[in-house]
Amino acid sequence: MSSPRPLNRRHFLRTTSAAAATGYFVGSSSLTRGQESPNERPVFATIGLRNQGWSITSKSTKFADFAAFADVDANVLGENLEKLEKQTGKKADGYSDYRKVLERDDIDAVMIATPDHWHTKISVEAMLAGKDVYCEKPLTLTIDEGKLIERVVKQTGRVFQVGTMQRTESDQRFLKAIALIRDGRIGEIVKVTCGINGATGSPVIPAIDVPEGLDWDKWLGPAAKVPYRALPQMREGYGGGVPLYTNCHYAWRNWYEYSGGQMNDWGAHHVDIATWALGASDSGPNKITPVSYSLPVEYENGYPTVDDQYNSPTKFEIHANMPGDIPLVITSEGDNGILFEGTKGRFFVNRGKLTGKPVEDLESNPLPEGAVEAVYGGPVSENHTANFVAAMASREQPISDVWSHNRMLEICHLANIAIRLGRELNWDPTKREIVGDEQANAFLSRECRKGYEIDM
Repeated sequence: MSSPRPLNRRHFLRTTSAAAATGYFVGSSSLTRGQESPNERPVFATIGLRNQGWSITSKSTKFADFAAFADVDANVLGENLEKLEKQTGKKADGYSDYRKVLERDDIDAVMIATPDHWHTKISVEAMLAGKDVYCEKPLTLTIDEGKLIERVVKQTGRVFQVGTMQRTESDQRFLKAIALIRDGRIGEIVKVTCGINGATGSPVIPAIDVPEGLDWDKWLGPAAKVPYRALPQMREGYGGGVPLYTNCHYAWRNWYEYSGGQMNDWGAHHVDIATWALGASDSGPNKITPVSYSLPVEYENGYPTVDDQYNSPTKFEIHANMPGDIPLVITSEGDNGILFEGTKGRFFVNRGKLTGKPVEDLESNPLPEGAVEAVYGGPVSENHTANFVAAMASREQPISDVWSHNRMLEICHLANIAIRLGRELNWDPTKREIVGDEQANAFLSRECRKGYEIDM
């Protein structure tokens, strides 16, 4: 088995693109058994099915067969089992306990789309059970969880893809943005601004009976035992069909106990592209400064003083001092996307547009042939799952590897710690710890609830 950390991405993607073109994919369990069949498709299972769980599953049926689903909500589980059979004509088994999935020898990889506070436990246990892993972003709830996942990837040699899909999708717009920078179209970068939207607080949310079919204790898992809360108003649009205000379902992103608010949600996308463009995927900032922020509830010693309202930031401006003293600004103001400013110009990129004079100049002065592929490391995969499956065949890490993701996500985690404590943090990117602040360093990890510790 090759080294789990990518040593030559160009060679890796040339190999995996060839695998994708021929359809020659070998699942990890097959490799273990020493069997190689050009007709074999990898066998997947999805853990966590609501919204994004079904989204990544439905995109992946082109490349893999799904043998099992797991979800702690019986209604969500049953609904998605039916959708899979309708889409593929094949039935899958359903489980309320994800460990039943990990016990199966016929499953090569798992796709994890649970709330964030479950990601690390399931990911680690899946790798130790011999499964490759595709896990949604943000990968972790704390910085130390990221370090643990890195150790287990290295220990087991499993292939691990993080769901930061902007690296492959959105019409290659973000790859083109990085290619512009590498070709010197804006000169030396002097500032990067990531607009990731603000959020709203909530009314007081009462404790009510748990909805029928939902195993609330399992949903909480490693998090502290608390009552289920919800108001009757329902959410519309994406994430609809659930209460608008709750500590479960779609709104768990607004609670530090289960996620990191907008900082870890949109931040995990745009800060990822920003650090990639800066060439800082193997390093990090030396300082995080909370210039301004608003929290929806009162805090004391870094913890909310009430437990019946959303508690993640609603507005913020964070400055991360990146290598070369380049400021990386993360803000809730302005357009959602990334503004790159250099000594020779500037441009803006998001999922809908790539604009600015350097972009307009491409009409008369296009990028060199292969510039986008050079950013990616080879031919760009059809989508994120194609890249993952090809990496499973090559046994090398995919485009969204855990190391670059964790380095980027450390910025988002540190920003949240700085907001919670209301002060600037000095960060040692080599030791990966906060300098001279024992209280802040305590936020780098969390204690799992008894009975839900990581099984190692």
